[in-house]
Amino acid sequence: GRMKPVIVVHGGAGCIFKEREKGSRAGVVRAALQGYSILKRGGSALDAVEEAVGSMEDDPHFNAGCGSVLNEKGEVEMDAIIMDGKNLDSGAVSAVKCVANPIKLARLVMEKTKHMLLTDRGAHLFAQAMGIPETPGEKLITERSRERWKKNLEPDSNPEEFQKDLGTVGAVAIDSEGNVACATSTGGLSNKLIGRVGDTACVGSGGYADNHSGATSTTGHGESIMKVVLARLVLYHMEQGMSPEMAADTALDYMKTRVGGLGGVIVVNNSGEWAARFSTKQMSWATVKDDWLHYGISAGERHTKSVDEALTSESEGF
Repeated sequence: GRMKPVIVVHGGAGCIFKEREKGSRAGVVRAALQGYSILKRGGSALDAVEEAVGSMEDDPHFNAGCGSVLNEKGEVEMDAIIMDGKNLDSGAVSAVKCVANPIKLARLVMEKTKHMLLTDRGAHLFAQAMGIPETPGEKLITERSRERWKKNLEPDSNPEEFQKDLGTVGAVAIDSEGNVACATSTGGLSNKLIGRVGDTACVGSGGYADNHSGATSTTGHGESIMKVVLARLVLYHMEQGMSPEMAADTALDYMKTRVGGLGGVIVVNNSGEWAARFSTKQMSWATVKDDWLHYGISAGERHTKSVDEALTSESEGF
C-alpha cells in the first residue's frame, strides 16, 4: 500500500546559544521542507535525507560542512553516513577535508564501491575519481569556528565547555513505498585529535535504517554514543514493541545512566510514527507529516504550521 511520507531532521543536540536559536530553527525547518518536497513528488527516502542533510551542511549555523568545528591543528575534518533501510546498504566517510557536502560523498561510497566506509586520504582520492570539486578548506571555516578553536587552545580553557553547542545534523524518512533511510553529518568535536573518528561515520552509532523497524539518526557526545551503539539500540527497543518516543527515551536514558553521556535522536518507524527526543538541554528538530510541519529546540517546545504557511513564511524569511 502507499505510505504517507514522513521526514524528521535534527540540527544537533547540546546547548544552543540564544543568538543562534533563530538561525538554527530556520535551518532545520528549511531542511525538513526540502526533504519533504522530494517525498511528496514520490521521491525516495534516500534522496530526501541526503537533500535535507546537504541543506544543513551548506548552512553555517551547524557543525557540518560549512561551519564545521576545527581539530587541534585548526583544520576541518568531517564525518558522514547514509543508510538504506531496504537492503541495509550504507556508505560513510570519515576525516574528510575540502569537500562541501560529505553526505554526497557518503552516498557515492554506498552506490559506487563495494565498501561502507572510506577515510581521510582514501576518501579524498575517491572524491577526485568521482569528479567532486575540491572546496578549499578555508571556505568551510567560519569566523565562529576559528574563534572557538583559538579559545580552546588557551592553557586554562576547557574545550568541554564549548562542546555543548554541538550541531551534528541528521535526517530520517519514510517514503511512499514504505522504505526508510537515515543520514547524519558532522564536523565532530572542537579541538579533537587529528584523525579522530566519532560516532557519525559508524554504522549503528551515528545512524541506522532497517525497513523491518525504522530509521534513526543521533547527535551528542560521540564517544558515549559509540559505547552504547545508540542508533541501533533505539531500533532494538522498537523491535521489542516500543513506540518511537519510548524507544528513544529508553535508549537515551541508558546512555546517561550507563556512561554519563548526553545526546539526542530522531526516529521514524516503519508505520510512519516519529519522535525527536534529547537528554541535552536542547536539540533543534523539525518534522513534516501529512502536510503539517512541527518544530522546536527546547524540551516541550513544539510549533505547528501547515506546509503551505511554512513555505510562504520561509520565502519571506522567518
